[in-house]
Amino acid sequence: MKNFIEEVTWRGMLHDVMPGTEEHLLEQMRVAYVGIDPTADSLHIGHLVGVMLLKHFQLAGHKPVALIGGATGMVGDPSGKSNERNLLDEQTLLLNQNAIKAQLERFLDFNSGTDNAAELVNNYDWMKNFSFLDFIRQIGKHITVNYMMAKDSVKKRLTGESAEGMSFTEFSYQLLQGYDFLHLFQEKKVTLQMGGSDQWGNITTGTELIRRVTSGKAYALTCPLITKADGTKFGKSEGGNIWLDAARTSPYKFYQYWLNTSDADAEKYIKIFTFIAKEAILALTAEHQEAPHLRVLQKRLAAELTTMVHSQADLENAIKASNILFGNSTSGDLKQLDQQTFLDVFEGVGQAEISRSDLDAGMTIIDALAGKSGFTASNGEARRALQANSIAVNKEKVDEAYIITPQDLINDQFVLLQKGKKNYFVLVVK
Repeated sequence: MKNFIEEVTWRGMLHDVMPGTEEHLLEQMRVAYVGIDPTADSLHIGHLVGVMLLKHFQLAGHKPVALIGGATGMVGDPSGKSNERNLLDEQTLLLNQNAIKAQLERFLDFNSGTDNAAELVNNYDWMKNFSFLDFIRQIGKHITVNYMMAKDSVKKRLTGESAEGMSFTEFSYQLLQGYDFLHLFQEKKVTLQMGGSDQWGNITTGTELIRRVTSGKAYALTCPLITKADGTKFGKSEGGNIWLDAARTSPYKFYQYWLNTSDADAEKYIKIFTFIAKEAILALTAEHQEAPHLRVLQKRLAAELTTMVHSQADLENAIKASNILFGNSTSGDLKQLDQQTFLDVFEGVGQAEISRSDLDAGMTIIDALAGKSGFTASNGEARRALQANSIAVNKEKVDEAYIITPQDLINDQFVLLQKGKKNYFVLVVK
């Protein structure tokens, strides 16, 4: 077996691990699981560390199990939360599970038929018919309230400055998660649970339950919660979460998120979020440190992740779209962009609506710059800019005689005006 603990340690993915775990994993193929919250129909990049742990586990020769928390997702984990989450119905949870499975298949091998092929399970399947009375008789009796109260996730909610307490529903969460581990230990031979560092208390409740119920030995491993060097939250942009679903976060925006990573974060993230070998990462880091302005690490990080989550074609489109703002692109490059990518590239740029009839009749460039859009303050300013050769339509320089027609439309809807190198304006045909 490859040494999984050694691999995740040098990658900075190990926060805490139960003694004996490394030796346990080196003995033979083992089975480990990571729980995934199914409260949306897509994973976001905050889930990626757990997914990468599972993939490294599989690459080391072990069997990964991804657990969709259909039951626990209906309850809500108190760890790091100040409020209870919304409770989802069974149909919504099933839709979310299927969408998440499709995304996980881009990372994990589910279909090879080998002994260590990945498996997807949903704890709703074994919890939905487990009555409350049966649960407290068979499981609740093994864990004391004192033990549960001692967990940090509980203590923080009960003693924090704005302590609102926690419901019995949330308090029971660690017992439910502990039972998941017990069930998988008995039914799937799972001996290791992995998760974020805020999950340590929940995971060790599972190992304790396994010890008390079966006299068996199970293990716990956590990874650090990912942070950004500037203190802002990882995985968030001004628009919210960075999702793996292209309909929620376009490949262009996904690519840009990683491309805009700071130098300090890029050195950390390229170890955590890619499968590039140690020697290659050390070489990339040294190259980056010699010429940080070339952003070698950021470009490689963004390329690896965009290809892995989306596709090579999406990566190429994202690079082309990035070059439209920062490189020497052409009108042809612009017209290759799909509508969503165009809107993403020029998000925040001023816009003005024009009628299709105006465009069909032919619109003078001066009218487009001034009267129809207000991009320039007056016709005179528009003429001076044109005479200075600083106006472009769809990235192509134009003069005072230029007439904008339907042939200039991008996606049959947009015309891009540009003044100088960095000032853009979008005409939108309605």
